[in-house]
Amino acid sequence: MKFEGTKSYVATNDLTVAVNAAVALERPLLVKGEPGTGKTELARQVADALGLRMIEWNIKSTTKAQQGLYEYDAVSRLRDSQLGDERVHDVSNYIRKGKLWQAFEAGEKVVLLIDEVDKADIEFPNDLLQELDRMEFHVYETGEMIRARHRPIVIITSNNEKELPDAFLRRCFFHYIRFPDPETMKQIVEVHHPGIKNALLTEALTQFYEIRDMTGLKKKPSTSEVLDWLKLLLAEDLSPDEIRRDGADALPKLHGALLKNEQDVHLFERLAFMARAGR
Repeated sequence: MKFEGTKSYVATNDLTVAVNAAVALERPLLVKGEPGTGKTELARQVADALGLRMIEWNIKSTTKAQQGLYEYDAVSRLRDSQLGDERVHDVSNYIRKGKLWQAFEAGEKVVLLIDEVDKADIEFPNDLLQELDRMEFHVYETGEMIRARHRPIVIITSNNEKELPDAFLRRCFFHYIRFPDPETMKQIVEVHHPGIKNALLTEALTQFYEIRDMTGLKKKPSTSEVLDWLKLLLAEDLSPDEIRRDGADALPKLHGALLKNEQDVHLFERLAFMARAGR
């Protein structure tokens, strides 16, 4: 069971090595990187390439580790007992299975994505240590032990918003997705926009990387944003000359696809003003 990338996902050699190492070690793969570098999409592509079903657990700031195992609805059970409902005699009627439970009881190997783990409380990763390590957990309300029938491939993503506990990191195989260099980016663009003219692509990517390298930029545009920008450039049928910037017009064409806050727009506007004043 080897991952080698897919037709719709350009995976670098070090990324494929990391995925296959995590699978061989049967450890969670912790993938870090700035937003828009394809961390979440990696899990989908691994599942697709290996022919496996994917179970996705999207983490929010309010998510608790227990929700990944199961939730017991005591309020509904109390209400049903007051109404004389026969369901109340079977506590399992009030157990809602979480994403880990679903992955553990699957009749086949699955890919379990725990997406943006750093959004949750700092204790969240530690609360899952034993379950992810032993691939089992106890349901206190029913007394049963839930064990993984087939150890899932666990992929955990993080946007590096907060540090993760050392004990959690020790149990993971770690990979940092570096931002694509221009050559890799060209391959990614070719997947999404096949046949794009080289002159337009070269001019667009030159501008894109110049923007990312600008000092003072609050939010650097990501891979997904340059793909959206190129889609707009193609839809408008703009030529390389039409999108080329000069000092007096520092904002790129259709800049709303690349710049996502007023601070960065104002930065470009100030540069344009300074260029005009210097003439």
